[in-house]
Parts: sequence; C-alpha cells; structure tokens
Amino acid sequence: MAKLKIRGKDLEKIGYPRGSKVASLAINVMMRHYKKNNKGFVLNLLEQIAQKPENYKDDEILNQIAVEFLEPEAPIIEPLNNGEEIPLIHPSQIQEYKIYGGKNIEQTARQQMDVAMRLPIVAGGALMPDAHTGFGLPIGGVLATNNAVIPYGVGMDIGCRMCLSIYNMPPKYLQQNSHQLKKDLKDQTRFGSRSFDKPNQAKILDRPEFKELEVVRKLKDKAWRQFGSSGSGNHFVEFGIVEITEPDNELGLAPKEYLAVLSHSGSRGLGANIAQTYTRIAKELCRLPKAAQHLAWLSLDSEAGQEYWIAMNLAGDYASECHHDIHRRLSAKLGEKPIAVVENHHNFAWKEQFNGKEVIVHRKGATPAGKGVLGVIPGSMTAPGFIVRGKGSPLSINSASHGAGRQMSRGKAKVSFTNKFMRQYLRKAGIELIGGGLDEIPMAYKNIHQVMAAQVELVDVLGKFHPKIVRMDR
Repeated sequence: MAKLKIRGKDLEKIGYPRGSKVASLAINVMMRHYKKNNKGFVLNLLEQIAQKPENYKDDEILNQIAVEFLEPEAPIIEPLNNGEEIPLIHPSQIQEYKIYGGKNIEQTARQQMDVAMRLPIVAGGALMPDAHTGFGLPIGGVLATNNAVIPYGVGMDIGCRMCLSIYNMPPKYLQQNSHQLKKDLKDQTRFGSRSFDKPNQAKILDRPEFKELEVVRKLKDKAWRQFGSSGSGNHFVEFGIVEITEPDNELGLAPKEYLAVLSHSGSRGLGANIAQTYTRIAKELCRLPKAAQHLAWLSLDSEAGQEYWIAMNLAGDYASECHHDIHRRLSAKLGEKPIAVVENHHNFAWKEQFNGKEVIVHRKGATPAGKGVLGVIPGSMTAPGFIVRGKGSPLSINSASHGAGRQMSRGKAKVSFTNKFMRQYLRKAGIELIGGGLDEIPMAYKNIHQVMAAQVELVDVLGKFHPKIVRMDR
C-alpha cells in the first residue's frame, strides 16, 4: 500500500489555509492515525471536519482538529464594552419561551437555549420539536435579536436548505426505471470533497459581492469548483414519490402521487469560511462568559456586521443556485420539467417583524413557517418528509422544525449498529441507498410523526414525500 502523502495545497482546496496551525495539525493527526487509509478518504474526512466541526467534538482523535475551527484564534479588533466581559441577564429575569415536543428534547439543548435567552440583545426565542444539542444555539433553536446577528446562531453551513421538484410522472416510472435513475444520481451529483470536473455556469459568481467583499473574493474559485455539489453528513439527493393529500393547495396539484426529487445541502466551503471568519471577529468584539462564548454577536450598525450580513445572504443564494443546478441536471435526464417546486432555507437569519418591531430572526435548523409560507420538513431514509404551509404562529416566531432531529450522536450510531443490519433494514423498507454510512442510519433520528404531531399549531400538511432511491456521500 502506498504511503499516505498530504500537502498544504491539498488542504488549501478544502478550507485549510496553507501554512496555518490547523493545516499542520491536520497533517500530523492524519499521518499518525490514518496513514493506512487512502488520500481521497482522508481529504474527504478533513473537509467534513472543516465544514461541520461540531460533529467531531466528541471524537477522541479528530476533536483536536475540530476545536481549531470552533475556537480559532481571533484578530485584534476594538471590542465592545471596553474589552470587558459582557454580563448575561440573570436567569430570573429572562423571557419565557415556547418549547415544542419538550419530552423528546435532551436537557443539554434546553440548557443551551436558556443561555441564549440571557443575551442582552434577545427579543424572543423558541425551541422546535426536533431540537438537539449544537454549538451556541441548539439545533432547532430560534432566536430573535435586536439589531444584531450571531454568526454561530446561523451556523457553519449557511443557507442549508431543502428543494423539492415534483414531476407529472407516475410512481410506476420509478419502479420501472430504478436502474437508470440510480445511474443518473451517481452521474449527476457530487458529495463531500468531490466536485464536477467542469461545473455548469454559475451566474451567482457574477455578483458584485465577489469583487467588493474581501472574504468572499478569496473564495470565488472554490465556490466555482464546488458549484452544483452537495456536502457530506446528512446531505442527500433522493428520487421518491410525492403524495398530495390536501386538495386545497398553493401548488395547484390534484391529490394523487407524483415522481419527485428532493435535495438537502448548503453553501459548501463558501459558507463555512464566511462563518469561520466572522465568528472569529464576533468573539473578539463581543467577549461573553464561557457558557455563551459561541453566541458572540455583531451589531448591524458595525462594518463587520454589515459585511457578515451581505456575505451570509450571498452564501444563501449560492446554496439555492447549487440546488437548482442539481435539479436541472436530473430534470434533463428525466426529459421533463417540474410542475411544482418547493424550497426553503434553514441555518439563516432574516429581518422580520416581531411584537411590532423589526428584529433579526436566527433559525439554526428551523424552517420558516410564516402564514402561507411553504416548506419541506424531511424525515429520514425510511421515513416520509412533509410538504407544509406555515400558520404564522407568534409563539414559534413563525418557525417549525427542519426535520426529525437526531436522537443519537454520529459516534454512538456507528458503534450501535452494523453495516449488515443497515442494509437489511433498508432493503426491508424498500430503500436503495447509494453511499451513506452508519452515522445516518434511520434509528439515529427521532420519530418524524411524533415531531410533526408536536407542531400542529405551526404548520398544515399539504403532502408527503416518500424516499425510494437515496444518494449520500461516501
């Protein structure tokens, strides 16, 4: 077996600045613990760590790399409060916030939300039924703030989103052409560190922000290389069957079954690097107690706050265009145009009205559910997703869950099940999986039906998406 060789230029392509401390550390760790693995596997793993370091905080070996992304060295910038630690509101004085599906939410996620509600900039909050522990805000946390944005309240994968294309094609098409559809998914999608040799034209890269904003100007080439590709972890592209159940729907679709494509992914290296850069700046500007350090904010009256806001919106639009590229590729293979499309961000911040004034609403793993707003809430590989219409509940700050939510860590899932068990389970459920791993086994997720039952006040269900052929990283 050839000796593993990793160079600085290899790491630079996947988000590790050449000559940086984290790049040197990554090489040392991989050479010590992964020298028997091939280069492609190692680079894919390192990119996953860079994009979602929170997934590796409990790994005995890889956590030392992850922590460099979670708590990087900050530049020297004039801080708020004369550099003194900003005190949190006393627990007895914090606003009450609504928790949906509380009995299935772990205590650490609640504790994180309690800390977030103690920030002096908070205008309101809510915890969705798919909530679980994250960094800063819990996944499934919704936080409204006054004229301030929290980079880690948005998260590393800025603008991560769902996109559903529905075709006027019968379900039997999938059954009769499953072999060809699997081939199309393999040929027309890329995941993790893999990208297309010749990405399609990306009009988003012509945006003036790529010239005017230094942080994204440096990332333009990377954004082009990764255009139309998907991330690792829980990101996917699926063929499945949509079942429209609500006759009175904004999609104009009759209640019956249709062929559909559903994708879940975000802004790739572009978003991850924006998040890392402005989290560093926020932590230096806004010193908080240790329990709240990942909730450091940027005032929207500041230059850094305005830069982040512009970059965040660019990353969200880039994520959307990547989904559109994926769906165009698959539509071309089907020889059909979709008759309806539903898409929505999560991991984002919006300017919205709340209690009669404009606030910044952070939805870290939460779906916008304003009155009449459409969205998609996925389940797992074997559980249905739901096409929903928001009811505009003020208690949830116009939000709903972004999925079923994890009930088991990735590490625990890997040691709790075997690949053989997973294959048998998926076969019995009628699911064909391309790629994927034990960390995404359906048992690692909460029961989507219980999650949906906990948020009947928040959304109406228009239909369901039943996955059949699932494509993920590996």
